[in-house]
Amino acid sequence: MTVPTRCDERDATQHGDRAARRTRSTSPRALAAWLAVALVACVVAGVRVGTSDSLGFGDLARGGLAMVGLGEPLESRGLQTICELRYWRVLVSIGVGAALALSGGLLQGVFRNHLASPSVLGVTSGASLGASVAILLVAGGGSFLLIDRVGGAAPALITAFAFAGAMGVTVLITAIATTGGRVSVPTLLLVGIALNAMIGGALAAMQAWALDDSDLTRAMITWTFGRLDDRSAWHAGVVWSGLTLSAAVIPFTAFELDLFAAGEEDARGLGVDTRRVKLVALAGASLAAAVAVSVCGQIAFVGLVVPHVLRLLSGPSHRSLLPLCLLGGPVLVLGADVAQRLALGANYLPPGVVMSMLGGPFFLYLLLRNKRAVEAW
Repeated sequence: MTVPTRCDERDATQHGDRAARRTRSTSPRALAAWLAVALVACVVAGVRVGTSDSLGFGDLARGGLAMVGLGEPLESRGLQTICELRYWRVLVSIGVGAALALSGGLLQGVFRNHLASPSVLGVTSGASLGASVAILLVAGGGSFLLIDRVGGAAPALITAFAFAGAMGVTVLITAIATTGGRVSVPTLLLVGIALNAMIGGALAAMQAWALDDSDLTRAMITWTFGRLDDRSAWHAGVVWSGLTLSAAVIPFTAFELDLFAAGEEDARGLGVDTRRVKLVALAGASLAAAVAVSVCGQIAFVGLVVPHVLRLLSGPSHRSLLPLCLLGGPVLVLGADVAQRLALGANYLPPGVVMSMLGGPFFLYLLLRNKRAVEAW
């Protein structure tokens, strides 16, 4: 029996790559350029637009240099604070959007289903549950302040518990939905629905227990609706550190996930260590979802919408899809945040609410668009 080589693997995917190039309308490089331009525009608008007056480019430049110790702060301390908060909000928004989109891209590749996402499968709910448990532990029966005001190891504890919750849900849905090395799509989605319901009940119970402590209740509700305001250097550091580690799995999984498209058995026959690839990809997806939830709470459907749209535009290859998620996710999250602030002003909605309003109909559209495939599951 001939053992497949790396060249055999490349040959096996050349046909799929040629088919992808025939169906896509935009090359990955061109799409990346357009997304980069859109992201720059969103960043400029994000730092200029807020609930207070717009800041000029001169104030933004001076305030930004002062943040990194390269210049004098603005004359008005209040204006300097506003400038810094906007910069941190934009940096966190970019990191959160990229992390959630990357998590969705990895999960869809592992489970070979475009309906898989951190929110649909309950991964973000698991992260939120872990964060809420950590909040209760930190509170210790006393008044609890929001994460950005907590000193010591409390923020790290919340991030660790969020990762544990996300990873626990990922392992559970993988074990239940996999039979004989094959993933049952109906079981996968049903398990996600069940876990979301169970975790939602647990979160509601914890919030009910915390009603007597207004600070604790407010902190826990934050994870339910999501929050990008009042972010700090700690939040940016957490999400960008986790995102960097999660993105590091792309070179070790992208090529293999392309081979997964034909089934794990075929990928295994081409020499792919499917167990290793699944473990690395699921760990990366869980970490990305966990750090996003730990700094801003639940923001649903980003991991569903972004990979699906990018796949339609540039093709199914994970070697281009996963890096593009790092640009597409921030454009969606930051762009939606800026758009609603321009439209609603001080009455803007939490990011989790906005993404649910956008992602829910998109999920239904996918179900209707793939109705025949759903009936065949």
